Amino acid sequence: MAHQNLLVELFVEELPPKALKKLGEAFAGVLFEQLTAMGLASPQSSLSSFASPRRLAAHITDVAAQGTDKAVSQKLMPVSVGLDDQGQATPALLKKLQSMGADASAVPALKRAMDGKALALFYDSTIKGATLAEGLQKALNESLAKLPIPKVMTYQLADGWTDVKFVRPAHSLLALHGSQVVGIEVLGLKAGNTTRGHRFEAAVDPVRIHDADSYAATLEKDGAVIASFEVRRADIVRQLAQAAAKVGGGAMPIEDEALVDEVTGLVERPNVLVCEFEKEFLEVPQECLILTMKANQKYFPLLDAQGKLTNKFLVVSNIRPNDASAVIGGNERVVRPRLADAKFFFDQDRKKTLASRVAGLGKVVYHNKLGTQGERVERVRAIAKVLGAQLGSDALAVSADHAAQFAKADLLTDMVGEFPELQGIMGRYYALNDGLGQDIADAIEDHYKPRFAGDSLPRNTTGIVVALADKLETLAGLFAIGQLPTGDKDPFALRRHALGIVRMLMEKDLPLDLDQLVGQAVALFAQADDKTAGLLCDFIYERLAGSLREQGYSAKEVDAVLALRPQRVGDVPKRLAAVRAFAALPEAQALAAANKRIGNILKKADKADPHVSTGLLQEDAEKALYAITQQIAPQARAQFEAGDYTASLQTLAALRAPVDAFFDGVMVNAEQLDLRLNRLGLLANLHQAMNQVADLSRLAS
Repeated sequence: MAHQNLLVELFVEELPPKALKKLGEAFAGVLFEQLTAMGLASPQSSLSSFASPRRLAAHITDVAAQGTDKAVSQKLMPVSVGLDDQGQATPALLKKLQSMGADASAVPALKRAMDGKALALFYDSTIKGATLAEGLQKALNESLAKLPIPKVMTYQLADGWTDVKFVRPAHSLLALHGSQVVGIEVLGLKAGNTTRGHRFEAAVDPVRIHDADSYAATLEKDGAVIASFEVRRADIVRQLAQAAAKVGGGAMPIEDEALVDEVTGLVERPNVLVCEFEKEFLEVPQECLILTMKANQKYFPLLDAQGKLTNKFLVVSNIRPNDASAVIGGNERVVRPRLADAKFFFDQDRKKTLASRVAGLGKVVYHNKLGTQGERVERVRAIAKVLGAQLGSDALAVSADHAAQFAKADLLTDMVGEFPELQGIMGRYYALNDGLGQDIADAIEDHYKPRFAGDSLPRNTTGIVVALADKLETLAGLFAIGQLPTGDKDPFALRRHALGIVRMLMEKDLPLDLDQLVGQAVALFAQADDKTAGLLCDFIYERLAGSLREQGYSAKEVDAVLALRPQRVGDVPKRLAAVRAFAALPEAQALAAANKRIGNILKKADKADPHVSTGLLQEDAEKALYAITQQIAPQARAQFEAGDYTASLQTLAALRAPVDAFFDGVMVNAEQLDLRLNRLGLLANLHQAMNQVADLSRLAS
């Protein structure tokens, strides 16, 4: 039978669990793509990928034993080179035909066609379709070459001489077209029809696969392995929910998609078990316990209905013994020292106050060009005090200064030394222990927020001030020493810091001017030059533009608003809403085009004085435009200053007819100088009135 389903499996040693999902998708995806390109897989073919800790596999339906022949037309050479004056083939042409498997008998059949300006000879032939063995060999080589391997290993083959590079040592290759083995070879392995099952629970070894379609079922039955990553993952999720339900009390496993993916990459035959630890450990902050269980042991902590950590946790075992008590007991013994360490760190850390640790920050290097963490803290405090005074009162400035002083102190604690992910979180607990108050404690934890896209903002104003100060200090310092992000490289996460600033300014609608904010931060660094503040402002506006486009605003809308570089970032959403409403008006496109024309005229005229002398208004159209501008401009200005941007822009709609009439009937660049300057002044006045909310010329088609 020419068309059968195809199964390819590479059996290897344990693959990196965090990369397994991507490795499986890439292995199968490139294989399918290559076979399709060679005509071996058809448009009706479908792909199923498999990935377990020790295998990568792909199942492809409707694969041909041989690809279809292809008719090709190949250019040989110009006629003047291939044929002599008598029309006979030249030695050059005969040599070219010979290299293509043809001879002089093919000359009469050669086609002539224009190639650019010269007449050329073309040879029509048929390329025989590749056999499945040839095509699969090429496809598999390409698939392995394109695997997103985190780190390549070098190992020797059985001959003791040949070195092979791959993600992990490979031990067998399986390739079946229907029930027939496809003769291919890769990584020193020849294809067969057997694989290996579970290390401990396989019913037979090796596992023989009868045909491509029986792969997954046979592997599960005889090999005790669920080959599909997605099926295995869904089984883990289902078992986690069932186990939590058996515990009762509204218990739920902690949600962590990345952890589920990683555990799916660690087990071949998942078996979820319920374990527990001593309740005394619950005195430790739950973030510490959760982190150590997840990061070190790959366990799923159980939370109660109120989201509080319980003393039970779930383990995804790779074996299914009749009596699981030994497995449960072993995991409980393993986790106990981890939790004991966390409790020890917590108890020891509380013996010293955060205030007593602040001086030690002066001995911790922050950056070799920017000094110590102690110096950094002083800069953050300086920014926080200024922002606090601008946003509220002396009380807020004092509170923000106090929180900024202690914000980095937990970096010197044992707990954060062991788990850097807990910085800020532990600072909050220790601040409460020291009696610093809820407001200060919350600000210490929250000053790192937002840490990622979708993260919450600081919960109080003190936290907002310190978070702004911290991010501004980071950006200003690194820009001052030239450490700007380039391409995809952003080692200091400056884009994330800039987006954090944007979100706080916008979502909290803070009455702060961006240029002033940046200027205050940059002024603290002696390394900064006169371009630093401008570069940093540009960087923040770029992040703002990208964020707005992701929120669904069009490029034109964003460009129109940000072209004016509005200082109050909190105003931007209102300006965008106004622009969108304006763009829906029937007059919008004509006014946008006119605005663009006015801008171009004014650019060529250098600086036009917006003053208009009524005595020099001669044409009816310019008199009418001046009159309507005198009426409209104050009204639009008042609405703009009142923050009613939508009304301000819609007021401009009345300008359409007078503007059109002006350009139809008035020569702006009149020969008489005073008339020309007066008309330019009229346009400058109009331009100012039209571009308060946004640069409307950016809306022109």
